[in-house]
Amino acid sequence: MSDEEAAGVLDDLDAAPERPGLRVSDADAQDVEILRQLDRDIARRVAASRGDDGHLPLVRLSRICQWTSFEAQSVVIALAPELDRRYEKLCGYLQDDVTRKRPTVALTLDLLCAEAEATIAARLFFDPQAPLFRDDVLRIGHGPEDSPLPLLSRPLLVDDRIVEFLLGRQRLDARLGDAVRLVMPDEAGPAIVDDTIERRIEHLIEASDEAADGGRRNTVFYLHGAAGSGRRALAEAVCRRLRVPLVVADLERLLASPSPADATRRLAREAMLLPAALCIEHVDALIDDPAKSALHLRPLLRACRSCSRLTFLIGRRSWLPPEVTSDEPFFSVQVKLPELGASPGLWESLARMSGAPVAGDVDWGSLASRFRLGPTQIRDVLVVAGDLARWRTPSAPQITMSDLSAACRTIGASRLTTLSRKVDGVIRWDDLILPPNAVAQLRELCDHATYRHVVLGQWGFESKLPLGRGLSALFCGPPGTGKTMAAQVIAGELGLDLYRIDLSQVVSKYIGETEKNLRHVFDEAEATHAILFFDEADALFGKRSEVKDAHDRYANIEVGYLLQKMEEFEGIAILATNVRRNLDEAFVRRLRFIVEFRFPTKTIGGASGKSRFRRTRRSARTSISRRSRAKCSSPARTSATSASRRRSTPPAAAA
Repeated sequence: MSDEEAAGVLDDLDAAPERPGLRVSDADAQDVEILRQLDRDIARRVAASRGDDGHLPLVRLSRICQWTSFEAQSVVIALAPELDRRYEKLCGYLQDDVTRKRPTVALTLDLLCAEAEATIAARLFFDPQAPLFRDDVLRIGHGPEDSPLPLLSRPLLVDDRIVEFLLGRQRLDARLGDAVRLVMPDEAGPAIVDDTIERRIEHLIEASDEAADGGRRNTVFYLHGAAGSGRRALAEAVCRRLRVPLVVADLERLLASPSPADATRRLAREAMLLPAALCIEHVDALIDDPAKSALHLRPLLRACRSCSRLTFLIGRRSWLPPEVTSDEPFFSVQVKLPELGASPGLWESLARMSGAPVAGDVDWGSLASRFRLGPTQIRDVLVVAGDLARWRTPSAPQITMSDLSAACRTIGASRLTTLSRKVDGVIRWDDLILPPNAVAQLRELCDHATYRHVVLGQWGFESKLPLGRGLSALFCGPPGTGKTMAAQVIAGELGLDLYRIDLSQVVSKYIGETEKNLRHVFDEAEATHAILFFDEADALFGKRSEVKDAHDRYANIEVGYLLQKMEEFEGIAILATNVRRNLDEAFVRRLRFIVEFRFPTKTIGGASGKSRFRRTRRSARTSISRRSRAKCSSPARTSATSASRRRSTPPAAAA
């Protein structure tokens, strides 16, 4: 740049603030009139499109975000190169630099502001906390790290999701990946057994809308309950009746993304763009972790309230947010599993709705007793069972009881592998050698698990038993008497998976870790309908001792925690021990079945009719003593023993 050019720039800077306005020549006046005519055409089209949100996405987005005219025009200027590359040349021409193919902040201010005061005031619209940047509509580019650009020289970029939206393409942000999916209101979903909660939620939403007086009032429902209780199905049913799309997100996957804060903002923005309700699953991953909760919980709730009129949070345990106000309603709703009395009817009705051919000997009550499933899980089980039936007989598939049991185990694939080991094996009743009374007890145990729906559901005992609905049994006896085999027989009879608890992984020397591992074991076993097998149970269920130091106190706390979990557990737990007296009496009181295992003396049977013998404990001790005497009969050992006896024998006794 020469001295003359620098002097000219200084003259322009000195004269710019004093200019009252731009003088329009006769040739430019015609262009200005054309622009004004285009403005009138645009205003007429905008007025005609009111009430039709899908006609002009820019107008609709401007109304939702409450943009000013300056903000809307800034978005249009930044959007131009996204629509036509010829605008890149115009940007380079207007900025006197062919390398600047995007409009900068300075170019936007020059195009939209005619006076210096307006230009300075308009810089606030490009603040990082301004609406355009807070909602991730615009982004400001940066120069090289070694030479950062000033704000006026930085380019303006429109977010890719906003470009897709302004072009009329309704699809979720691709950067959210498989952590988010969209459920449209016309998609068919599973039926809800009791629609009392569903109607109550609808009434609360209507009351919240009336209280808002036409404005935006955000309502949050926290649906908590056991896995498979139909929490997400309830949210889908409510949105289906309201004719509102639902965005379902997995919070665990969002928190695992490289930038959880950006993922949370994009998720909330999807609810605003569609518009749709939000359903965020696995909120426990945030509530149970104090560090993550302090970092992400408040921004998540703030983003949901600002972008979504209706939000569903899904977790397992009851919870209230740290800040609850009357202006932003928050409702904690417990969703329970279908009652045992109604579960067989739910199975049958969903099977009828699916249209799958089902065998006539299918016992829906037995399935409901062994597998406590919600409507969504039952629908998935029927789909998997239909595939198994087609694989077995492609020409005439028919769902059998074995197909349904196998599908239930597949749907509830256990996550207990870190703390337990699955026990595989095909053991039948004929393989057990037990006294008749022990076999009768084991069969009664299976009947207890099969007909729970009759006792608890049809007879009404479910409402009378808030605790102790599970089935617990104790197998006690010497090693090798068939305790593990009996547990395998029961698992095969009921069609359930058997998991042996790994004591080395469950028991921890750190305070509180053992209780945490036990809670994980019981929760996952109840969710996946697996049978828990505690071998050498006296290591965990031992007697409480007198407190003499801190170790005794914490050991007693573990035992007390186990007592609580055994009463709350609604599944099947089998305890095996060699010495029954080592168990705490409080555990024994909570056991429904106590089966004694002894060494069989003699059994007759088998396919060939030959006799089979089992050595008793006395014969085992006799054989051991014989082997010991045989080893001691060698000359060297005999002489050493005789010498020892001579040295230890008094003289009088020897005489």
